[in-house]
Amino acid sequence: MGNTSRKEEGEEEGEEKEAEEAEIVPKKKVEEEVEVELPLGVEELLESGDPVLDLSYRKFKRLPARVCGLMHLEKLYVCGNSLRTLPDNISQLQGLRTLALDFNKMEDVPLAVCQLTQLTRLYLGSNRLMDLPPEVKNLRSLRCLWVESNYFQRFPRELYDLPHLKSLQIGDNRLKTLPSDLPRMEALRGLWLYGNRFQTFPKILLHMENLEILDVDRNKITEFPSLKRLKSLRLFSYDHNPVTEPPKVGEEVLVVGEGAAEFLEAREAKNERRRKAAEEEAEELARAEEEPVIHGILKHSSSNRTTSESAVTSEEAGMQGEEELAQEEEDEELLVMEYDGAELEYDEDGVEYETEELICEGEGLEYEGEELEYENAPMDYEYEEGVVDRE
Repeated sequence: MGNTSRKEEGEEEGEEKEAEEAEIVPKKKVEEEVEVELPLGVEELLESGDPVLDLSYRKFKRLPARVCGLMHLEKLYVCGNSLRTLPDNISQLQGLRTLALDFNKMEDVPLAVCQLTQLTRLYLGSNRLMDLPPEVKNLRSLRCLWVESNYFQRFPRELYDLPHLKSLQIGDNRLKTLPSDLPRMEALRGLWLYGNRFQTFPKILLHMENLEILDVDRNKITEFPSLKRLKSLRLFSYDHNPVTEPPKVGEEVLVVGEGAAEFLEAREAKNERRRKAAEEEAEELARAEEEPVIHGILKHSSSNRTTSESAVTSEEAGMQGEEELAQEEEDEELLVMEYDGAELEYDEDGVEYETEELICEGEGLEYEGEELEYENAPMDYEYEEGVVDRE
């Protein structure tokens, strides 16, 4: 009997405890629905009307509900909080172009985010993600995706359906290989694979001919193939891999890693030698193509012009001198009638002065002849260029 009574009492206590817990659960739900008090300054940000809203490092566990009503938002930054998800009505922000959710506690990408079809930049780094949902294919405007410092063990093939994705940051994950159909991502220009677990260089990357930036820092790659076939490559970083020298790359590629500085210096010295050799060859070619006979003909023709023009000038000067002499004789007759000999002497000086003016004019004509000779110089240069082109 005693045991039975104690059992009944235990059952009653269990029922009472369950009832109390049942009452607590609704209370918690009610508390979650109540808007938390906003940190200082956030209220003003929400009412500013600014298309850019930065709520980073505010210790939010939930996104303030009012944010989802800001239809004018274009950029939303909520990095460095403690968010595990986002409210479903975040999908209302169809004007959003940039969404930054770095350094939170998300284990899954909120499906509401995949409905923001106008997003061009999505930052999900430093969360707890292991994969991406299939719905991510809806983000067809996405150009930049950062998912570094998560827990990806396989490359997310869901990204193949993003036709405009140009920049993929997937460093500091747990990737060991890359899929063989990776070249399907034809729009990709920058790929960051640093801090993963590659022990050999993924050969499939040699088919990513549009890549401009490739970063494989901090892996365990011991040997690199030639990367010269990657014609678009401009930056290759391989630092902190167990290799002693950089791979072979195109002349325009900047390399970063052990031995890269010496490699770049040697390449620059080699290019400098090539430039000097090319300049010397051009100078020798120019000297070899100089033709004194041609220059002589040009100068001779120029001299003939100058001579003929000088002859014309002499004739004009003679005619002008005769006219002036006749005028002087008339003036002299007048002076003889009106003035004495002293004034005649002064008038002779005036005649001499006018003659000097004629000499000055003659020099001017000779100078014009020099200009004509100068104008011939470009003709001579163009002719020589024609000779070079034919060869």
